[in-house]
Amino acid sequence: MKTLIRTAVTAAALATVTAACTSAATGQAPVPKVTLDAVRLVAYDSCDDMLAGLREHAAENVGPWGFGGPQIMYMEDTASTARAKTTSNTPEHSTTNVHEAGVDEPDLVKTDGDRVITVVDGTLRIIDTATKKVTASIKLTKKDEPTFTPADLLVSGDRALVLFRGGDIMVKSFAPPGETRYVVVDLAGQPKVLSTIRAQGSYVDARMIGSTVRLVTRSQPDITFPEPKSPDATEADRKKANQAVVRQAPLTAWQPTVEITSASGTVKKDTVKCERVSHPADYTGTSLLTVHTIDLTQDVAATGTEPISLAADGDTVYGSGKSLYVASNPRWWFPVVTEPMPVEPVPTATDGAAPAVEPTPSDPAVTTGAPTASASAPVESTSAPAPDPTPTAPPEETEVHRFDISAPGAPAYVASGKVPGRLLNQYSLSEYEGNLRVATTLTSTDGRTSESSVYVLAADTMAKVGEVGGLGKGERIYSVRFIGPVGYCVTFKQVDPLYTLDLRDPAAPKVTGELKITGYSAYLHPGADGRLIGIGQEASDKGRTLGTQVSLFDVSDPANPRRLSQLFQKEAGSEAEWDPHAFLYWPKTGLSVIPLMTPKESGAVVLKIDDSAVTKLGMIKHPTHQDKDYAYQPGITRSMVIGDAVWTLSWDGLQVNDATTLARQAWIPLR
Repeated sequence: MKTLIRTAVTAAALATVTAACTSAATGQAPVPKVTLDAVRLVAYDSCDDMLAGLREHAAENVGPWGFGGPQIMYMEDTASTARAKTTSNTPEHSTTNVHEAGVDEPDLVKTDGDRVITVVDGTLRIIDTATKKVTASIKLTKKDEPTFTPADLLVSGDRALVLFRGGDIMVKSFAPPGETRYVVVDLAGQPKVLSTIRAQGSYVDARMIGSTVRLVTRSQPDITFPEPKSPDATEADRKKANQAVVRQAPLTAWQPTVEITSASGTVKKDTVKCERVSHPADYTGTSLLTVHTIDLTQDVAATGTEPISLAADGDTVYGSGKSLYVASNPRWWFPVVTEPMPVEPVPTATDGAAPAVEPTPSDPAVTTGAPTASASAPVESTSAPAPDPTPTAPPEETEVHRFDISAPGAPAYVASGKVPGRLLNQYSLSEYEGNLRVATTLTSTDGRTSESSVYVLAADTMAKVGEVGGLGKGERIYSVRFIGPVGYCVTFKQVDPLYTLDLRDPAAPKVTGELKITGYSAYLHPGADGRLIGIGQEASDKGRTLGTQVSLFDVSDPANPRRLSQLFQKEAGSEAEWDPHAFLYWPKTGLSVIPLMTPKESGAVVLKIDDSAVTKLGMIKHPTHQDKDYAYQPGITRSMVIGDAVWTLSWDGLQVNDATTLARQAWIPLR
C-alpha cells in the first residue's frame, strides 16, 4: 500500500466546504484570534540529524491509512503590458498578464511579437505572426503518453521551457504521484530538445526573471506501508505498524531526486544534499518543497538545477523582482463520521422550506431533499460511546517562506512567518518597499463565521509590522489587488463590499473607503489613472449568481470608491474569473478581451474600457468543430494583441481578427 490515499473529492464538493466555512450566523463561535509567530527555518546539522528528525515527525503524523486519511482534505487553489523589441520591424504586442512587472509566469501561449509559441496535445508549434502560418513544430510527448497532458510555457529568446504537470487534488500534506517533467527546447530553426528534467514530486509553480527560472515542486516520502495481517486489525494496530515502518525508512525515502537527460541521451542523476534541506520548528515530515533553478542560457544538463529543499508544505507561489515567496495554506477541514448515524429528513423544496443557509456563488446546485445528520435526531443506545460529533478543527494558519533571488544561482533562504487565516491566491501577497502585505480570511472554529484581514510583515524578518482587520464579517475574500501603497479587497456573501486600504504607514494600515454593490469581482486589474477594473459575477440581493459582469471603478478618491460602469452577460461565465492569465487589457487603446461561455455560445467578448465606461464591441468565435457524431464551439482560453490584430487561442487553433473591425483575417488549426 503506497503512502497516497486517493480520495474522490470534486471541486464542487470542496467549494461547498469553502462556502460552509464562510457563512455567517448569529450566536456562533467567534473568529479565533491567532498570534503571529516567526517560523525560522533551521538547516539540518547532518544527514543523520535529518533522517532522525524526518522519521520522528513523520511517525507522529502517520495514521491507519498512511500519510493522510478521510478526516482532512484540501485542494490547490493567479497586467498585460505592451512590449516592443528594439528591432523596428517587430510589432507592438501584449504579453502574459502577470502579477508583477518583470516577473514572468508560465502560461499556455507566449509571443515576442514575431512568433507565437504554444503547446497543444503535446506538440510545440511556432507560428510566424507575419505570414500567420506554422513554421516549425516538435512532438514532446511519447506515443503511450496522453496527448492532453497539461503544459505551460516560459520563453527567453530562443529557449523555451515546457512544464508538464500532474494532478492537483491533495490529501493532508503531501503530493500526488505522477511525473513532473520540464523540457528545454531550442527554438532557433527547427526546434530540438536540449534537455529533459524529471524532478521528484509534483509541479507547484514557477517564476522567471530574465532567463533564470525558479521552479517549485512538492514531494512526499516514498514509503510503502504493510497490508494488515488480519482483516480484524484495528485502526490503532494499523497506525502502530505504519509508525514502525516510518521509523525504519531510509533517508532516500525523503531526499528529493532530479534526473536530467541531455540532448545526446546522457542521464545525470542528483539528490538534494542534506545540508541544503531546512526545516521549521514544527513540521509534519510528510512533505518537502524543492526549489530548482534553471538558467535558460546555460546547458542545464551540465549545470544541474541547484535544488534546495524545505521540510514544509506549500501551494501558493509569488515572485517579486528580488524575492520568491512560497506559502502553505491551511488544509480544508471537515469532520467525517466513521460510525453509522441516524438521520431525520429535512423539508424538501415541495414542503415550501428554503435552505437554512443561503448558498454563496461558489456553491454547487443546492439539493434540499437529501437527508442530513441532525443533532436532535434520536440516537440508538449502544455499549460503545458515541463518536464526538464536533471534533476540534486545526487552527487556520498560513506559513510564508521568503527566499532572496536577487543574485544568480540558487535562492538564499531569508526568513519565514505565519499569519492567521487562508490566502485566496498569489494576489493575496504583495511585496512593497521592504514589506510583504498578506490578505487572508479566517473562519471560526465551527466554520460558521469569518472575517478578513491584511497583515504587513517586514520582508527581512517576516515579523509583523502592522495589521488591519474586521473586513467582510461573515464573508470571505473573493479578490485582492495591491497597487503601490494602496490595497483593494473584495469580500462577498450576498453583497460585494469593495474596500480601499491605505498602506502608506506599514505599522498602521487602515480602511479608507467601502463600496457595497450586488455581485462580486473575482479579479481586479489596474485600469487608467484612478480606475480599477473588476471581473466577476453579478448576483441577486440574496447572493445567487446571475452571470458574468465587468465593472469599472473610480478609485481616485480612496474614501469614496464608485462604480462608473458595468457590463453584464446573463447566465455566462468566464475563465478570467479564476485565471487572470485569461484576461487581456491593452492600455494603449483600452481594448480588453475575456473568454465568455453561455448556454448558447462560446467565444471571447471584446470590450473597450476607457476612463468612464465599459463598452461591448463584439464577440470573437472560433470555427465550429465538427466530428462524425457531434459538433461543438471551441472555448477560447487566451488572447493577445499583436500589431493591429487580436490573436485568440483555443484547443482547436489560433484565430487572427482585426483589432478595429473584429473581421477574421486568418484561422490556424492546431489539431
